[in-house]
Amino acid sequence: MLTIEDLSFSYGTIQTLHGVSATMSPGRVTCVIGRNGVGKTTLMKLIMGTLRSDAGTIRIDDHVCLANRELSVNLTNRPASQRARQGVALVPQGRQIFPKLSVADNLRVGLEAIRPRTRHVPQEIYDLFPILWDNRLRPGGNLSGGMQQQLAIARALVSNPRVLLLDEPTEGIQPNIIQQIGEVLGNLVAERNMTVVLVEQYLDFVKEFGHDFYIMNRGRVTAGGETSELTQELISTYLSV
Repeated sequence: MLTIEDLSFSYGTIQTLHGVSATMSPGRVTCVIGRNGVGKTTLMKLIMGTLRSDAGTIRIDDHVCLANRELSVNLTNRPASQRARQGVALVPQGRQIFPKLSVADNLRVGLEAIRPRTRHVPQEIYDLFPILWDNRLRPGGNLSGGMQQQLAIARALVSNPRVLLLDEPTEGIQPNIIQQIGEVLGNLVAERNMTVVLVEQYLDFVKEFGHDFYIMNRGRVTAGGETSELTQELISTYLSV
């Protein structure tokens, strides 16, 4: 479980998030949607720790329970490196792979979050994305956009995270790869009970693969629920351009 309470953030004098609260459950895909510039990417960076919030808390359930009482870890003031070791991984917008490193070396970068350290990329990562195995010696910059997105997701998965954050994973990707990404996310939540949180503009993808949604508008959460409750009225009010 990932829990966000009253999260606020400002870029200088410009406040971009205003008291955002949300709960992202394990075994479900939670979609954060809204028009451009409403604070979605900022929220993802705050969860990962690449930005530091002005107020509010970010918590993740601990691995253990004490006397049948669930424990949680407060991530709010922890750096991104510690959040990664607690099981949070981010697939950033624009993929941000290392173009001159091979596919295999890009994946090894993701292993830095694991303790004790290892240089071995689990075979199951290549099983999820067979195209990466076939191209493991190629520089990442020589891959197509869809293959680079698969590489970015695989790089996040090598650390075996409990919470996977994805910022617009379908952006600029061909339809067959979009479908494959959705199926991989579905398997992760079903088989690993992973918490998946994604920022997404492609509503067909949200409706097909998402379980829950939060709509953001002007730095606030304005609606939320299960994706089956994402009505045309909400789409027209908060998502149409």
